[in-house]
Amino acid sequence: MKKAYLGISFKNRKAFNKEVEVIKEVLLQHQYELIVFVDKYLFEPHQEKEMMQTAFQEIDECDLFIAELTSKAIGVGIEVGYAFKSNLPIIYLRKKNSDYSTTSAGCADYIFEYEDVHQLEKKLSLYFDS
Repeated sequence: MKKAYLGISFKNRKAFNKEVEVIKEVLLQHQYELIVFVDKYLFEPHQEKEMMQTAFQEIDECDLFIAELTSKAIGVGIEVGYAFKSNLPIIYLRKKNSDYSTTSAGCADYIFEYEDVHQLEKKLSLYFDS
């Protein structure tokens, strides 16, 4: 099974439960396991080096990087840059009318703007079906 890494803001993660579930479902249908770093790990403030080393190691083991950037997040931007340098395909997701990250968009292979989880599911499914 292939792996996909989801970069998402730790601070805003709980507000995106429905979106994360839809992403997981679509990926499972296409034989991808979703790694949600902020759900899988918990680091203390003094463990920043270990946190980033672990994030980069997880990204290295993935076949796809997905960035949910409805809420801009510096950490996700760093992960996007690392994924870009690692030549991973990058999907940039954001809700319609949210702030646009030009730096993340500049690294992304695909940019999907969505209004609700149904539209998110449809756009992700089209990516895998194309």
